[in-house]
Amino acid sequence: MDKLTIKTVFFASFLFLVGCSSSEVSEIDKVPDKSAQALFVDAREALDNGLYKKAIQILSAIDSRFPFGPISHQVQLDLIYAYYKSGDVAQGIALADRFLKLNPNHANVDYIYYMRALINLTTETNLFQDIVGIDRSDRDPTASRSAFSDLKTLITEFPESKYAADARKRMIAIKSRLAQYELAVAKFYLKREAYASAANRGRYIIEYYSPSIEVEQALEIMVECYDQMGLEDLKTNAMQVLAANYPDNYLVK
Repeated sequence: MDKLTIKTVFFASFLFLVGCSSSEVSEIDKVPDKSAQALFVDAREALDNGLYKKAIQILSAIDSRFPFGPISHQVQLDLIYAYYKSGDVAQGIALADRFLKLNPNHANVDYIYYMRALINLTTETNLFQDIVGIDRSDRDPTASRSAFSDLKTLITEFPESKYAADARKRMIAIKSRLAQYELAVAKFYLKREAYASAANRGRYIIEYYSPSIEVEQALEIMVECYDQMGLEDLKTNAMQVLAANYPDNYLVK
């Protein structure tokens, strides 16, 4: 690529970035010139009516124009919620990260952990796949792991939080999701006769995701893998655990 081409590409990229930035600024500029409190009332009204894009526009204007005002923290909390409801994962996560970094001892830190978890979980939802019944247990679970970590922090550090009960329920569902992923990987290894790797994945499920419905299949995989590798002691141990917990399993009968 010659210098002229490089300059052209760079200039085009620069114009694109400036255009995006200008667009964001112009959206904020469209917000009426009111006091922070008056704008906050408008933003809350938009939130109450489900107008999340409008709320984001107004709240962003308040955050930009009055960054150190008495309601600045509440504005950011509402903005995180608006990003969540509008499906803007990147902005929601970025603002939650910034809030935790700048305000580690804030009274609403538990809420930030909770909301960051919920935002991450939105990336796990795919309505089309749910409707047609596509099994995507093998998809990257990074977002689920992040959500699980935030919810665990919430119930550990803020056990009396009003979000703790829901956090516990969500952790159970996430645990199953993560176990499904590990099970999908174990089956992948099993098909390719990578028995040691498959057995290790099965053991990982039992150690970290019990109780979950995936444990039974994990034990089945371990029994088969140890049998294939000729590891009789480990096979016997896995069979004993399987029999004790799942006496009706086909391998036990």
